[in-house]
Amino acid sequence: MSGHSKWSQIKRKKAITDSKRGAVFAKIAKEIMVAARLGGPDPNANYRLRFAIEKAKINLVPLNNIQRAIEKGAGVGQDGSRIEEILYEGYGSGGAAILILSTTDNKNRTIADLRNFFSKYHGKMAEAGAVSWMFTKRGEIKISKSSFKNQDEIFEFAIECGAEDFDGSDDEYITIITKPEELEKVQKNIISKNINPQETQIAYASKEHIEITDPEIAKNLIKLLDAIEDHDDVQNVYSNFDIKEEVLSMIKVE
Repeated sequence: MSGHSKWSQIKRKKAITDSKRGAVFAKIAKEIMVAARLGGPDPNANYRLRFAIEKAKINLVPLNNIQRAIEKGAGVGQDGSRIEEILYEGYGSGGAAILILSTTDNKNRTIADLRNFFSKYHGKMAEAGAVSWMFTKRGEIKISKSSFKNQDEIFEFAIECGAEDFDGSDDEYITIITKPEELEKVQKNIISKNINPQETQIAYASKEHIEITDPEIAKNLIKLLDAIEDHDDVQNVYSNFDIKEEVLSMIKVE
């Protein structure tokens, strides 16, 4: 089994959640706009747009919001500038590698805000390629664990659907892992077996994890990633650090 996103697990353990529904809607709308601009407004012919629309529906984004985002798929922002998808890279406290996937209509604003976050929490931004080589780009399909009886059944299901691997370390979900170019095919195979995915996306998984044992470093990392994720222009954050539960229990994040 392949390693899952450590940050997503740490975030859940520390109960760090985005309670601002409007902010969630805005992030998903940008994702839809970029997908529509790159692949066209027809979800039947644009699997990335289709995945973004599915994500919007799961998050209860109103249909009129989804339609407006598709119609803005030419990528024109409020000031007339083009919305772009940009991958930023950096190092957090303790040398943790961090990848940030953003959709922005103002690169200067986004990078200035990100630099401020890194500086505030004892990290630094890095040049393109400095961190990304530590991660593997892959397809991920999240499905409920309740659909299966045991690990053997999950393994057989993943192989039958054409997956490369799976991750069952989460308490609630299984992450089916695919090559990026095979994500759509595997998702269709899963649906054909009467199982509806909770989320389908292209993601970045760290090749190796570093262990954070210092509570102060761990606290800075959690605050940094939480601040980055809360930014309106940020879609996803990926990192390569792990924090054991005994260290997490020593941290109080305000």
